[in-house]
Amino acid sequence: MAQVSSQIQDVGFWGQSWLVGVPLIALTVVVHVLGLGLIRAAFARAFKDRERYHRFPLYHFAMVMWLTVTLVTGLHVVEATIWAAAFLLIGAMPNPHAAMLYSISAMTAYGHAQVYLEDHWQMLGALESLTGLILFGLTTAFLYGMIQRAWPGRDK
Repeated sequence: MAQVSSQIQDVGFWGQSWLVGVPLIALTVVVHVLGLGLIRAAFARAFKDRERYHRFPLYHFAMVMWLTVTLVTGLHVVEATIWAAAFLLIGAMPNPHAAMLYSISAMTAYGHAQVYLEDHWQMLGALESLTGLILFGLTTAFLYGMIQRAWPGRDK
């Protein structure tokens, strides 16, 4: 069994991560929900006049969904950037490149990047992963709803 440093074992040492992480979770969830709301409003405008697109409904659907997914992906990048900036501000990462690589890796649960937070900030990385699960769950529900509403041939 791998030996774990005494700092990581000391649960009391994780307090800093919770103090930084909980507000970051709240901030990124609020940013995400507001962003999804803006995307939803744009989506509704794009499908407001369905008669206009009756000749090529599948093409219109595909284009709007492509744009929606692109915007949602950008939203996730903004949120990962917020976490990366926090890592830099607290000194948990040495440079912006490493901070962003770690942030995207943690948020997506990819976890294969050979970049690590300082020992006393490792709980913060786990909190970002938790946030990623929440954000991707919201995104999945959002996209499912958009597809259900916009599928060609479906009545309003």
